[in-house]
Amino acid sequence: MKRYIQYPRVAGTASRQAHADLPPGTYEREMGKEGFFGPAAFFHHRHPPTGWRSFEGPLRPHAFDLAQLTAPMHSPWEAAPILENAHCRLRWLRLAVSMDHLARNADGDELMFVHAGAADLYCDFGHLAVTAGDYLLLPRGTMWRLECAAPVAALLIEASNASYQLPDKGLVGPHAIFDPAMLDVPALDEAFRAQQEQGPPRAAPGVRDWTVRIKRRQQISTAVFPFNPLDAVGWHGDLAACRLNVRDLRPLMSHRYHLPPSAHTTFVADRFIVCTFAPRPFETDPGALKVPFFHNNDDYDEVIFYHAGDFFSRDNIHPGMLSFHPAGFTHGPHPRALSRMLVQSKPATDEYAVMIDARDPLEIGAAAPAVEWLGYVDSWKGGAGG
Repeated sequence: MKRYIQYPRVAGTASRQAHADLPPGTYEREMGKEGFFGPAAFFHHRHPPTGWRSFEGPLRPHAFDLAQLTAPMHSPWEAAPILENAHCRLRWLRLAVSMDHLARNADGDELMFVHAGAADLYCDFGHLAVTAGDYLLLPRGTMWRLECAAPVAALLIEASNASYQLPDKGLVGPHAIFDPAMLDVPALDEAFRAQQEQGPPRAAPGVRDWTVRIKRRQQISTAVFPFNPLDAVGWHGDLAACRLNVRDLRPLMSHRYHLPPSAHTTFVADRFIVCTFAPRPFETDPGALKVPFFHNNDDYDEVIFYHAGDFFSRDNIHPGMLSFHPAGFTHGPHPRALSRMLVQSKPATDEYAVMIDARDPLEIGAAAPAVEWLGYVDSWKGGAGG
């Protein structure tokens, strides 16, 4: 158990409550430990903490337009590498046609967030229909493939050498945000039974061999079977693939206090978490912040993938983009959003986004630089942002 040196104090002109009733003409910045879980200090500045004239060096933030990665792929092992460390790997998958083989990740659990398209998932556990906004959790070792009804674009988030779990939701209980009963598992239905007798898509007539491509330590091995290995007639246990759609989330909210991103945690793994931002009412208390507060996030690298809607705290960001803020980089709302810090023009947010907070530094993958928006660091300049 960590024993931080803690000594709550108030100095100068300060609010009594974080994220509310700021001294007039000030901008709040949070500096804390353990993301938003540890001790923290809240500073009140006369100027926005992101009001720099220039910014150079390795802490420069990044924004990548993954929608520009349009090259067709045939396998998750061809997915474009975006960010990675020893515990987490983010890749961008674009499937225009059905997979003609099975994939199996022996390096860790795979979490697939479906950004666009529609498909049928066939895996060891059965069959599931897949659509945009779905999270698909594929336990380590699962054999699977996607049969596309429409081209699929998806963010793959590997928990390397680890497993995904559900977060501890504390005082609100395990049924808050989403009830675990919302997790759909594959069915051993007629579609699953029918595919057991079929050969791979686009195979020559009479060819029944199926290939399984297995990833271990970033190397691919192949096993060829004279039958379809997805031939289970039944199974039992408490491990399975599952599906959760972002439209089924019911986010926590407070009308008097802007909740930190950690309140929206959806999955946890070793050394990183996955959060989901979904539409919710804005805070209604006149003194409460109605935009994300400025913060350093000194202990975590922060990644946000923008799925759909109006991203109210960011300018010039559209669906399919991904932002990357290294730990230690002070960030917060862009100028247009900051001008609505206390009064919003509409009653609720209208955005879906996936956030990954990684405890260890992430390295930029080979595919990302080609689609980077190099002006992202300057997007905090001007207007109310200083």
